[in-house]
Amino acid sequence: MIQVGIIGGAGYTAGELIRILLFHSKAKINFIYSTSNAGNKVSSVHQDLVGSTDLIFTNEINTEVELLFLCLGHGNSKAFLELNSFSENTKIIDLSNDFRLEGDKIFDNKTFVYGLPELQKEAIKEAKYIANPGCFATAIQLAILPLAHNNMLSEDVHVNAVTGATGAGTSLSKTTHFTWRDNNFSYYKPFTHQHLGEINQTVKQLQDSFDSEILFMPNRGNFSRGIFATIYTDFIGSLDDAKALYKSFYKKAVFTFVSDEELHLKQVVNTNKCLIHLHKHNNKLLITSIIDNLLKGASGQAIQNMNLMFGFEETEGLQLKANYF
Repeated sequence: MIQVGIIGGAGYTAGELIRILLFHSKAKINFIYSTSNAGNKVSSVHQDLVGSTDLIFTNEINTEVELLFLCLGHGNSKAFLELNSFSENTKIIDLSNDFRLEGDKIFDNKTFVYGLPELQKEAIKEAKYIANPGCFATAIQLAILPLAHNNMLSEDVHVNAVTGATGAGTSLSKTTHFTWRDNNFSYYKPFTHQHLGEINQTVKQLQDSFDSEILFMPNRGNFSRGIFATIYTDFIGSLDDAKALYKSFYKKAVFTFVSDEELHLKQVVNTNKCLIHLHKHNNKLLITSIIDNLLKGASGQAIQNMNLMFGFEETEGLQLKANYF
């Protein structure tokens, strides 16, 4: 049983980590650090955990834990690690974007491995420090990995993806208030979203010859959680060829599945799954990719990485059923 610490325990991703870890057979929560909530019951903030835990938030850190999850805002993980030193035996999984890019992966003599299991499972197994992928980045990369792996991205890749309100975190802003979000739809950061950096990095890792653009339009949906992404690009070959390519690529993946049926978001909410559907129109291949942004797009994938790092079953603690109805 490994001892686990969580830094930044009040947000959505931390809440999902706690929910999964409470029922994980191989890990135990040692502490949950939150300066703003120190002394308060965890269940007073994450109210879905009432009756499930008596844990209390703390402003003290155990530097000897075997694994540390960083659930801090983007840009804050580096600052935290600069001020706090942990045991040489402490492994770290960071859920921010601080260490995802090649130019940022080495920090304070720590080398962070990009933690997308479908891309580099073996490297994750040997890693001590993991940079957990972004939510949009996960859905989009899983949609195009098989094409890049087979050097089949020849033209621009067009992406339209919608995320739920939890993708913006717990802090309120104009676009996260219920009265603004309800019965509403909008785009943001067109063609410039920060997750494009890691997406392009992965594509170039697999297909160095790719010199076209990934044109990404992120959207805000009026639902709480999930990402529904549609991607299209040129594809030479039949729909059956594409299906065979994708099913072969993901044949050993434990959470990514290619479906012959059209998809809808409720199939993945509350799961660590990514579901993919393919459709061919003339010379265009349309790829639909859906995930829960808080699980496969964040905390569930972090637990999946933890399982790989410590030699546990990859699915441990993550055999979750979708909230289908």
